[in-house]
Amino acid sequence: MAQVLEFKLPDLGEGLTEAEIVRWLVQVGDVVAVDQPVVEVETAKAMVEVPCPYGGVVTARFGEEGEELPVGAPLLTVAVGAPADGGPGLPDAGTGTGTSTAAGTGAGTPAPGSGAGKGSAEGSGNVLVGYGTGAPPARRRRVRPTALTSAASGTPGASAGGTSGAATSANGSSPAATAPAAPAARVTAPAPATVGTAPGEGPVPVISPLVRRLARENGLDLRELHGSGPDGLILRADVEYALRAAAGRAQAPQPAAAPAAHPAPQPQPSAAAARPSSAPTGGVRVPLKGVRGAVADKLSRSRREIPDATCWVDADATELMRARTAMNAAGGPKISLLALLARICTAALARYPELNSFVDTEAREVVQLDHVHLGFAAQTERGLVVPVVRDAHARDAESLTAEFARLTEAARDGRLTPAELTGGTFTLNNYGVFGVDGSTPIVNHPEAAMLGVGRIVPKPWVHEGELAVRQVVQLSLTFDHRVCDGGTAGGFLRHVADCVEQPAVLLRTL
Repeated sequence: MAQVLEFKLPDLGEGLTEAEIVRWLVQVGDVVAVDQPVVEVETAKAMVEVPCPYGGVVTARFGEEGEELPVGAPLLTVAVGAPADGGPGLPDAGTGTGTSTAAGTGAGTPAPGSGAGKGSAEGSGNVLVGYGTGAPPARRRRVRPTALTSAASGTPGASAGGTSGAATSANGSSPAATAPAAPAARVTAPAPATVGTAPGEGPVPVISPLVRRLARENGLDLRELHGSGPDGLILRADVEYALRAAAGRAQAPQPAAAPAAHPAPQPQPSAAAARPSSAPTGGVRVPLKGVRGAVADKLSRSRREIPDATCWVDADATELMRARTAMNAAGGPKISLLALLARICTAALARYPELNSFVDTEAREVVQLDHVHLGFAAQTERGLVVPVVRDAHARDAESLTAEFARLTEAARDGRLTPAELTGGTFTLNNYGVFGVDGSTPIVNHPEAAMLGVGRIVPKPWVHEGELAVRQVVQLSLTFDHRVCDGGTAGGFLRHVADCVEQPAVLLRTL
């Protein structure tokens, strides 16, 4: 007798809350091995192949290609060996716990609430490979009969204890009967009457740290909410709905009964209501999701939180171009212009470390970093991404050239990992490749500065007291005015310009 286990969309890290199915790598009926990639998904940061922690036969898939799923939503179910022999394959998935004796109650049950995964599969946590975390079991065992029964007049399936998931899965009518209860309890949760969950029952099931921060910044207690996600998972929409409901109650008491009539969050109607009556209709609507949505959120946050300023200067890059030509003529790997500019950046940051920092708003402190993780803007078919070169300050021009090439190729192929797209401390933006001279770039939050480089073009220039045609480039620095004043920013930019005009200045820092 086979045991059917459910594999959910893992937490892909870095606050990612959803992913879009790009391509299924397996079909229903296929045999999969432990940690075999089963689906390719696109997040706001990268394309990721998601491996399955179970070995067996695929019995069901959830979601079609092009569909967006939240973290924690079911991906597929896998039928593995009989649990009587210790559940072969489950320990190999990296759970480290073996097969629970309770798993037998859910054998052959593909429903999401099946008790088959309580001991091992569900207890492993939503990570990519090597399940083994312990947090999800605490969340799964956290049954809230008091809150549910008080808000939804009692549901027998919700008070069944640790095996309630298996009971509701075995009874085909039970999930349908209990489905309206959770949303009704959730939307009325902010009211004082629903504060029935004891704080010591375990961790709050929240989909991402961003949701926790949103609730914390608005003074909302997550323990008062009952999520609409799988197994009561609290989604961002739940928090936003609760905040809107609280704001509505503060403005007028009469809409207090409105949430009960709308158990699920409805962001679209509220957005439509906020749209001016004179707004144009028709046209093509492009959803802000994936990379474009992530870029929009980050740039908006940067504009809201960072008081930025920009300064710029024209520089004669003729000698820099000659130095690069001489380097490449000497043999060995070719040195890119971007690598030379990156080397100049790291030298300037060593002299002006204030710009290699970030602002800790909660502690009201500027944190200066002792390492430079250099981000660089790369335009791809999926949109603008910013790969990060780790420890750029410790690399020479040849190493920087190789790393830039590797990350650029991975970005264009959609193979960048979330780790390669996060953690930057300073960004270099070469927008000159688009044929423009200057720009006022937006700081890549939470960094403190970004250097922009325009195109290098022949221009009239006074050189050694005479008018000559020189290779001129415009350099711009956008910086967080909280971390430094104009003197520091100007000194940094002037040092960069000096190195561009006279590359020998770099010899001081080598």
